[in-house]
Amino acid sequence: MDIRTMIADQRRELAELLAGLSEREWDAATLCAGWRVREVVAHLTMPFRTSMPRFALAMLKARGDVNRMADTTARRDAEAMSVNDLVASMRDNAEHAWKPPGGGFVGALSHDVIHGLDITVALGVDKPVPRERMRAVMDGINARAVGFFGVDLDGVRLVADDLDWTYGDGEPLHGSAQDLLLVLCGRKLPAGRLTSDRFSR
Repeated sequence: MDIRTMIADQRRELAELLAGLSEREWDAATLCAGWRVREVVAHLTMPFRTSMPRFALAMLKARGDVNRMADTTARRDAEAMSVNDLVASMRDNAEHAWKPPGGGFVGALSHDVIHGLDITVALGVDKPVPRERMRAVMDGINARAVGFFGVDLDGVRLVADDLDWTYGDGEPLHGSAQDLLLVLCGRKLPAGRLTSDRFSR
C-alpha cells in the first residue's frame, strides 16, 4: 500500500474514533506526559493549521526549543478549539502533504501512529494499528529517531512478537510492535504489556 494512502487511512480512522469519545474521555490523560486527548489532537492537527511564518514565530518565542513550542501551541489550541473543530481538522486534512523536517512521509505516518497510540492505549481502546502501517513505521526507525526521545535502551534488545523486527543489543524485551514503538518514544505503558516492568507505569 502507498505510504500516502496509509497516512490518509490513519487520520480518517483516528478522526472516526475521536468523534465517538465522550467529554470525559477528551479530558482524560494520555501517554504524552501532561497532555490530555485534547492537547494530543491539537498537536496532531497543528501542522495543517499553521503557516510557515506562524511556525517560525512560534519557534522564535520558544527560543528554538521545538518541544517547548509544541507544548505551548498544543495547550493553547486545545483550549481555543472545540472538540468538533479538532475532529474536523483531523478528518478534513487526511490527505494533507505535511512532512516533519527530515522525516519524509514515513515520518508523517510515524507521527500520526505514535500519537494515535498515545490516545488509544491510555484510554484502553483495543484498536491495533494495521500490520502494513506498523511495518512501514518500524522499518523507518534509526538511531537518530531514537536519540530524539532520549530513552535509555542500554543493554536492551527490543523484539517484536508480531513482526520480524528487532532493535538494539542485550537482554530481550518482548512486546507487540506498537508497544515497542511506544517504548522507543519514551512512553510508560500500562503494566502487563511487556515482558519487563522497566518501561511500564
